[in-house]
Amino acid sequence: MSRIALLLITAALAAGTATGAEDPWVKVQALKSRAELRIYKKGAREPLMATLDEADGERIVIVVKNQQLAIPKEDIDRLDARMVVKEPRKFVKETTSKVTEPDYTPHPPAGPAVPGESTSTSFSHSSTSKPDFETVYRRPVAPPKN
Repeated sequence: MSRIALLLITAALAAGTATGAEDPWVKVQALKSRAELRIYKKGAREPLMATLDEADGERIVIVVKNQQLAIPKEDIDRLDARMVVKEPRKFVKETTSKVTEPDYTPHPPAGPAVPGESTSTSFSHSSTSKPDFETVYRRPVAPPKN
């Protein structure tokens, strides 16, 4: 009985270390092109805002202000992404209403009564908000040197 328990504990520990040892860069490689990125580089105070072009095991290729750049994986402390969401078409809806009201003012006996007219137009704009950024990659903490 104790052999079975020992075997199960060993299998559970092996499964836990296999998932824990998974490379966090895999999530970056799984991102779709055109995803919005917020890249925190080593030693930089502000994040770099960019659009993803492609990612491989060594680097990411991004677009910043119509300029393509490659950043090595080693230079990135943290990477946040806003996933590409296929947005429904934005539309503008125009509503026009016309109201004709009778004219109650006295008129000369020879002239016809002229009704008053008013028109109003309103526009409404449909839009969707973007999803929040999600942290996709954090540089793993290096083990202490002995």
